[in-house]
Amino acid sequence: MQPDSLSRRSFLGAAAALSVAGPHGSLAALTPGVAHRSGRAASTRESVSPWPPYSEAIVVDFLASPGYFNYPLNPPLDADMIRFAVESGITAVNLTCSGSDFTSSVQRIAGWLDRIEQYPDAFRQVRTIADLRDAKSTGRLGIVLGFQDTTPFERDVSNVDTFLHLGVKVTQLTYNVRNLVGDGCLEPANGGLTRFGYQVVERMNEVGMMVDLSHCGQQTTADGIAASSRPVAITHSGCNAVARHPRSKDDAELRAMAEGGGVIGIYLMPFLTPGRVSMRADVLDHIEHAIQVCGEDHVGIGSDLSTTPIDGSDEYWSRHREFVAGRIERGVAAPNEDPEILFTVEDLNSHRRMELIADGLSMRGHSDARIEKVIGGNWARLFDELWRA
Repeated sequence: MQPDSLSRRSFLGAAAALSVAGPHGSLAALTPGVAHRSGRAASTRESVSPWPPYSEAIVVDFLASPGYFNYPLNPPLDADMIRFAVESGITAVNLTCSGSDFTSSVQRIAGWLDRIEQYPDAFRQVRTIADLRDAKSTGRLGIVLGFQDTTPFERDVSNVDTFLHLGVKVTQLTYNVRNLVGDGCLEPANGGLTRFGYQVVERMNEVGMMVDLSHCGQQTTADGIAASSRPVAITHSGCNAVARHPRSKDDAELRAMAEGGGVIGIYLMPFLTPGRVSMRADVLDHIEHAIQVCGEDHVGIGSDLSTTPIDGSDEYWSRHREFVAGRIERGVAAPNEDPEILFTVEDLNSHRRMELIADGLSMRGHSDARIEKVIGGNWARLFDELWRA
C-alpha cells in the first residue's frame, strides 16, 4: 500500500520540528490530521511540557540500537548517532548482536564490545541490575547484548553458557521461521518446542538468561511459557485483539506470560496497524490493552527501532525498499512489510520517543507510578529477578 502524501513528506519536517521544539512542542501542530489518519479522536488536552518525572525514571527500550536498525546497511556510529543515544533519556536498550551461527555471533558481539570500549562516556555494557543503575547515574546508554534467534547455539546447549559469559543476557527462541528449537510465527505447521528446545529453555533458566518469545509461533510461545521455570519475556510485539498480525500475541498468550511474572514490550512497528502508517495513538491503544490483560506490572516497551530518528531522505527510502525487498525474497518478511511504509511510528520518530509515550499515557489519565513501570520499571524488576552477576 502506498503511504499517503503527508506520510512521505512529513518525516523530515516532523523530525526537525521535534528536535528544535523539543518532544512536546505541540504534536498536533507537527502532524496535522493525525486523528483523521489514525481513526481516533485527538487527546482531550494538548501536551505543552515534557512529562516531569522522565529525567528521574529508569527508562528501558528492550529492543533498540544506537545505530540505524532494520536497515540494509549498518553504517558506523557517527557523532549524531551517539548524541541521539545519550540525549534520548533511555537508560538501557536490548541490542541484537546475533548472527546466523556461532562464529558470526561472536564477531558481532566483539564489534559491539569494541564500540562500548571506544565510547566509554556514551555507552555502558549492562549485565546486572547494578550496571543498569550505574548507566542511569552516569548518563550513559546501557547496552544489554541480546539474540533474536537461537541459531548461534547451533546444536550444543553448552553454548548458552559460552554466550552468557560474553554478556548475552536475553535470547529469543526463534525468528520468523523454523529452527532447531521451535517454529517461528510464519511457519504454517505451528510446531512447538523441540526436544532440543526444551533443553535450551532449561539451561537458560539455570544460568539466568532471559527467555524471549517474540517472533515465536503460537505453539512455541505456549510451550516456552509452560516449560520455563522462570518468568519469560516477549520483548517486542503487539496485541492481536487490537490489530491482528502474526508478529503480535493473543490475549491467552499475554495472560499466561503475565501469570508467570513476565513482561511484554510493545513495539513501534507498522504491524500495530497492518496496511497503514502507525501513530502514537495506536501505540497507546496496544499498551492500554496489554495493561487490561496482563496488569500494569507486566507491560513495557520494545520499540524494534534505533535511538536515531529516521531522516526521511531519498537515500533512506531507497535503502528501506531494498531491505524489505530482500527480506521478502528470503522468505523472512512478515505480512504487511511494505517497501512504501517505513519501520517506525510517524509521530514518534524522535530520539525522545519514550518521553512522548510517557506523556501520551499521562494525557490519557494514567498515573505517574504506572507510567514509570511501563517505560522501564517493569523491565528493571524482571532483570532483578532473572539476572545473576
